[in-house]
Amino acid sequence: MKLCERCNRPLKTQKSMDAFMGPVCKRKAAEEAARAEFERNQVTMDEVLNHAESEKSA
Repeated sequence: MKLCERCNRPLKTQKSMDAFMGPVCKRKAAEEAARAEFERNQVTMDEVLNHAESEKSA
């Protein structure tokens, strides 16, 4: 029997075995990936202020 790559629990369905993780872990992994993408696209106040200062001096 195959185990989930995320939590190491036994996988019960063929669909889970093909995905290498169960539905709960698959959902959690998708949520984490979406959160990481969101965090990567965030703009910090320092970036905004530095950009504004560079436009003033240009």
